[in-house]
Amino acid sequence: MTAPALILGSTSRYRRELLERLGLPFTVVAPRVDESPRAGERPAELALRLALEKARAVAALHPDAVVIGADQVADLDGEAIGKPGDHERAVAQLRRMSGCRVVFQTALAVSRPAAGFERAMLAAVQVRFRSLSDAEIERYLRLEQPYDCAGSAKSEGRGVALLDAIESDDPTALVGLPLIRTCMLLRQAGIDPLDA
Repeated sequence: MTAPALILGSTSRYRRELLERLGLPFTVVAPRVDESPRAGERPAELALRLALEKARAVAALHPDAVVIGADQVADLDGEAIGKPGDHERAVAQLRRMSGCRVVFQTALAVSRPAAGFERAMLAAVQVRFRSLSDAEIERYLRLEQPYDCAGSAKSEGRGVALLDAIESDDPTALVGLPLIRTCMLLRQAGIDPLDA
């Protein structure tokens, strides 16, 4: 029996690069989803909802495929911190997170409508930021320009120098796609990563 097609429902280059590590053939389809938070929505709820909406939006167009959706929201004392988009917002985010514990809520959803399969889960990553000077923040932002990363924290690059500790049971979750959980859900959906 032929494995179903695999689709990554994401525009994130980081997620694409992570999924490539599994060596599975896949295509990328940009989901059309409004990422605005709802009133009173907690960061974990927002990340889970968006991951599901992204997977569902693409799966509706490709019901025979297995579709991966993902989202990440930084959680600072219950407040959702998203992608900064520009330098000024990135400076403000990093100043706020300086010396703080931040939970990066990385949500994963896998959908295969033809098989009646849909699952979603969170991979929470706890990060402790060092106390950062304005000069350090400026140097980091000039070097990395992480304006497309939740909380302006690009840990796979020089952003790791901003941190005191990372705690996670799924090491790629902080980058944006928890590969351990991805493999688990892909197996449940009918794709074995070791069959590639």
